Amino acid sequence: MGEHGDFGRRYVLDPIMLPRALAANAKTMLDVGCGEGRFCRMLKTHGVACTGIDPTPALISRARELDNQSTYVEASGEALPFDNESFDLVVAYLSLIDMPEISAPIAEMARVLAPGGTLLVANLNGFNTAGAETGWIRGFGGALKHYPVDYYLDERGFWTEWRGIRIVNHHRPLNAYMREFLRHNLRLSLFEEPAPIPGAPEPKADRYRRAPWFVIMEWKKAR
Repeated sequence: MGEHGDFGRRYVLDPIMLPRALAANAKTMLDVGCGEGRFCRMLKTHGVACTGIDPTPALISRARELDNQSTYVEASGEALPFDNESFDLVVAYLSLIDMPEISAPIAEMARVLAPGGTLLVANLNGFNTAGAETGWIRGFGGALKHYPVDYYLDERGFWTEWRGIRIVNHHRPLNAYMREFLRHNLRLSLFEEPAPIPGAPEPKADRYRRAPWFVIMEWKKAR
C-alpha cells in the first residue's frame, strides 16, 4: 500500500466496502488480516459481532486496546482457528497481497463461511502491482507520464514501505485469484475497479483515476 494506504481506504475503498459489508445483513463477521482492527470497529457500530485475526502480535494487541467489544485472535490466514461455517461475512481487506501464497487462505475463508454468506475482498489491482517495483514514470520536472505494467503474468514478491514499516507485498495476475475463488463453491456477485469518490483531494485523486489501483470482489457461498 505504501504512502497511499490511508487515502485509498478513505476515498476509494471504504465508500464501497462498508456499504457492501452492511448489505450482507451479517450477524457475525471475520476480518482476515485485521491489523489494528479498523474495519471491525467500523462494523461493530452497526451491530455486527466482529472477530479479527492477524499473525502480528503487536497489531492484535493494539486492536484489543482500541476495541474491547470485538474478538481479536493471533492467527494466520492459512489456518483459521474456527469451525466450519462459523461466519455470515468474511472480509479480506488488503490482506491477500501480504500472503506468500493464497490457495490455503482462500480455502480457509471459504470453509468458515456459512452457506449463503458473503466473502468480501479488497485487493491491490494486478496492473498496479505489476509496476510497483518501478512506480510512476516521470517526465520533465517530475510530472507523472504514465504507470508501467511489466511481467504481469509472473508472480513475485516486492518490498514496500508504509508508516516506516517495510513489508513484502505479492504481485499476482487476476487469474491467479479468480482460479482459487472459483474452486470453492463461490459465485461472483460484485466486481469493481473503484475510482476516488467525488471531492477526494487532488492531485492525489488524479493518480487513482489514471491507473487502476484497487479491485473489490464480492463472492457468495451457495446454500
